Amino acid sequence: MVSHALELPLAWRMLRLESNWFINVYETKTDMEPVLLELAKLDFNMVQAIHQEDLKHSSRWWKRTGLGEKLDFARDRLVENFLWTVGVIFEPQFGNCRRMLTKVNSLITTIDDVYDVYGTLDELELFTDAVVRWDLNCMDRLPDYMKLCFLALFNSVNEMAYDILKYQGVDILPYLKKAWADLCKSYLLEAKWYFSGYTPTLQEYMDNAWISISAPVILVHAYFYVSNPTTEEASQFMDEYPDIIRWSSMILRLADDLGTSTDELKRGDISKSIQCYMHEAGVSEEKAREHIRNLIENTWKKINDYQFDNPCISQTFIGIAMNLARMAQCMYQYGDGHGVGHLETKDRVKSLLIKPL
Repeated sequence: MVSHALELPLAWRMLRLESNWFINVYETKTDMEPVLLELAKLDFNMVQAIHQEDLKHSSRWWKRTGLGEKLDFARDRLVENFLWTVGVIFEPQFGNCRRMLTKVNSLITTIDDVYDVYGTLDELELFTDAVVRWDLNCMDRLPDYMKLCFLALFNSVNEMAYDILKYQGVDILPYLKKAWADLCKSYLLEAKWYFSGYTPTLQEYMDNAWISISAPVILVHAYFYVSNPTTEEASQFMDEYPDIIRWSSMILRLADDLGTSTDELKRGDISKSIQCYMHEAGVSEEKAREHIRNLIENTWKKINDYQFDNPCISQTFIGIAMNLARMAQCMYQYGDGHGVGHLETKDRVKSLLIKPL
């Protein structure tokens, strides 16, 4: 228990995974209460069964899109994308939010690979323009693989906006379109840096990377699925991304860089925060990693302050933003947990989604 506590602060850990771990530890204690243990296991298994139904729903949607089959260059990571949503909001009553976020995560993963792996710079500029305009007429200029990707995005996001309009009476499409446009513009900027061989400063990198890590897209969608704001409230909160979104995004970005930057550079990608700081400050990789870890710690302090200084904002939404940061540190703690065949992620999927206690 001491080793576990020293490895990562409790407040930074994924809640559902921590529950699973602690139930197993509690079972070995000599003073454990059998009835309490039985209740904890029963509760865990009942919620797990709900998550399995959410995953089945998401899997059927993913197969219908055909993206995993048709775009063979893109990562097919439905289960990992669903695991993120369990980390972000596991409570049984938020199944619709988990199902929606799985769609968002899967589209992000696919589009990220379009920009990072496959598209030429000219094609990426056309795709970005289509998303910014949110216009089906722009599809005529896209290559076939991008047409499939754009139409899947267009139809899925419009359907989400329609559901909120139908049930809550709020038109959220402008906010969703803005979030996706911002994401694609940030991807395009990184592609231009890569093709030109440019290494940005750490500040320049972070000004773009907190958006390109995709957390704003995820959190903007989640906001409307766990809150019921009026149009005026939504406009005030979402016109400019609030600080809680920026700070959650920064932790996700920096944790991702700590876990994946070495492998991504080998595959061919832009310099990440570690390399940007090494280039800018003239320090070793070890010193740069220490600096990034300090940035994560300081950002957590800002999130903690925000949680208590903004009692009028949906605490469920603030919890989602905090859980996204926790999930980032969970997925990238031992490398690229979103990558294929990662053993830690396989074990987490089994323990959280497959094996009952």
